[in-house]
Amino acid sequence: MGKLTVGALRAVLVLVLTGTVLVQTLLVWALATDQQEGSLPITPMRVIVLLGMVSVQVAGVCVWRLVTMVRRGTVFSHAAFRYVDIVIGAIVTAALLWFAITAVNAPGQREDPGVTLIMAGIGVAILGVALIVLVLRMLLAQAVARDVEAARMQAELDEVI
Repeated sequence: MGKLTVGALRAVLVLVLTGTVLVQTLLVWALATDQQEGSLPITPMRVIVLLGMVSVQVAGVCVWRLVTMVRRGTVFSHAAFRYVDIVIGAIVTAALLWFAITAVNAPGQREDPGVTLIMAGIGVAILGVALIVLVLRMLLAQAVARDVEAARMQAELDEVI
């Protein structure tokens, strides 16, 4: 990865992490001060969104660590799997929280159930992202195995020479 790519990715991660902290702060303030009015169950939705922001933050921190490993040339190691697994878990958690938001919102959409179907479709798409990251994890596993095999072969070659 080039320095420009790493810098751009880290800038995006900083913006996302800063934005999620700001949203969380506003949500906690709203939970503490707002009185619930209207037909939508706002408090459960706020709590679910708050938890969703945590899952985004966890994924962001893990991606940051993976980028650091890429820059150091240590990403093809077993240590990278921990971060990839956490990212997958965070994405699945985000999808489950999205399904929870969909369920909380569904009773208010009786006249227009298409909104609920679209929201459910978005949840399935989020789960699809988790599956894509799982496939990338499998590719990382193959790369690590090949790297270990190449190191073993290099060691054997060094002994011969």
